[in-house]
Amino acid sequence: MNKTVLITGASRGIGRTTAIEFAKIGYNVAITYFVNKELADNVKKEVESFGVKCLVNQCDIADEQQVKDMVYSTIKEFKNIDVLINNASIAIDTLFCDKSSESFKRILDVNLVGTFLVSKNVGEYMLQNKSGKIINIASTNGINTYYPMCFDYDASKAGIISLTHNLAMQFAPYINVNAIAPGFIATESEVSGMDEEFIKSEEEKIFLKRAGSELDVANLILFLASDKANFINNATIRIDGGVYGSF
Repeated sequence: MNKTVLITGASRGIGRTTAIEFAKIGYNVAITYFVNKELADNVKKEVESFGVKCLVNQCDIADEQQVKDMVYSTIKEFKNIDVLINNASIAIDTLFCDKSSESFKRILDVNLVGTFLVSKNVGEYMLQNKSGKIINIASTNGINTYYPMCFDYDASKAGIISLTHNLAMQFAPYINVNAIAPGFIATESEVSGMDEEFIKSEEEKIFLKRAGSELDVANLILFLASDKANFINNATIRIDGGVYGSF
């Protein structure tokens, strides 16, 4: 029987690429999206082109009932969830003076509370099977302070790193829980609106002199999900090419 991976926020970017890479190695794939069903359906077609099944669920991961329904739907379809990738997140980059408590709360609800809710509900099934891998997508912004215009996003990602430590303890010894902290990854949403000069200046801060790719991150996720990483737990792994001043 094929293993199953559940990836939140997988209609584009890192989530989409990761879904396709899991399909290539024979996983059935469940993905969530919030807004764009057309993009999610396109991912489903790409995934299923590798001869595996793909389940698409619309889900606001900040809504507890929607999360419960989504996880139940995935279990009903595939009987199990072997790997969970908490990838869904939002950012609202505005000037500090224009930020509001409402937008701050929404970012925390999706990025941090959503990660908790999905982990809690999937973790219950994994504990029954005494097996599972949970990989949370944090950010180097949760480790270093970069710009006040994204301090709310940064706070949510720092919270995910803390949550990872607590979930690893809560789900021990049966579930490995780790976080990945990507740096500057050249996804469409990341570089949209950036001019070429700014992108070049950001790449100059990186030891490898380039932005990361979606595939770079997906490859690390697949490694952590594999048996080769069975003794890696409660870790936060930076994937940023090495950045000056970030030690």
